[in-house]
Amino acid sequence: MQEAVFDFLKIENWFEFWWVALGFVAQAIFASRFIVQWIASEKEARSYVPVAFWYLSISGGLLMLAYAIYRQDPVFILGQSTGVIVYTRNLMLIRRTKHTDADAVHTQK
Repeated sequence: MQEAVFDFLKIENWFEFWWVALGFVAQAIFASRFIVQWIASEKEARSYVPVAFWYLSISGGLLMLAYAIYRQDPVFILGQSTGVIVYTRNLMLIRRTKHTDADAVHTQK
């Protein structure tokens, strides 16, 4: 059975198996962001991107970037590293907005 699994995954040992497992987990985290966004949009009755979307994006993206680096796949590395920059920037903007909003509320009191 082990041999069949290894053949299917195109791997040769358990070390590689755990990297592939990490890749699957990363992909599941990354894909789950769309379910979270869909549920949030349904609750809002409009298109809406919750903060959780960006945290799932960066978590899945960083894990997939690690997997891509291990696999030495330049296309995958470029795609994921670019995405991680975008996700990080969005989280920075969200954090800045929350601090600005909190300061505005505090100043008004």
